Amino acid sequence: MKLEDIRREYLQDGLSEDMLDASPIKQFEKWLEQAVATNLPDPTAMVVATVDEHGQPSQRIVLLKHLDENGFVFFTNTGSRKAQELKGNNKISLHFPWHHMERQVIVYGEAKPLPTTAVAKYFLSRPKESQLAAWASQQSRPVSSRKVLMETFAKMKQKFSEGEIPLPDFWGGYCVEPTKIEFWQGGAHRLHDRFMYQRQADGSWQFGRLNP
Repeated sequence: MKLEDIRREYLQDGLSEDMLDASPIKQFEKWLEQAVATNLPDPTAMVVATVDEHGQPSQRIVLLKHLDENGFVFFTNTGSRKAQELKGNNKISLHFPWHHMERQVIVYGEAKPLPTTAVAKYFLSRPKESQLAAWASQQSRPVSSRKVLMETFAKMKQKFSEGEIPLPDFWGGYCVEPTKIEFWQGGAHRLHDRFMYQRQADGSWQFGRLNP
């Protein structure tokens, strides 16, 4: 297998200034709705990139759980690597790779912790098994085997067998307040269409075309 020979042309669509909404949030919602309509698996999946105290980036995939004019929301264990890195440096990047539509969206911004009320509201809306998994997992920390993890899950299931499962004190969420958002549409001969929105000092947005 020759990796350098694996390629294809991007011919599905183009992107021009007159096709874009003045608001990048509304433009993102439009693209997300189109991704959902095509039955794309996990259309809300996004790569979250953070940086540790040594400048080492790390990435992982999480699910977008809410979006409004304030930003992009996700939830996580506050003891996880991503949460610990955000505590030291709240600069963050999100990447939505909608390959089958030949589209990408990249969000740059700052992650702000959500209030406990918002975290609890979402936590209680999750399936019971997901709530139990949150209690069972010390996210990002070593575990000797899957058997040990499943035994912990079973213990949590027994512990919270009656009534509502409470919100763990080590579980939270973030709103990523965007400063820049890029929309990428694949083009023939690698002449892709790229537009970058940038938030201005007064809160408004301006956008312009980038070279591919």
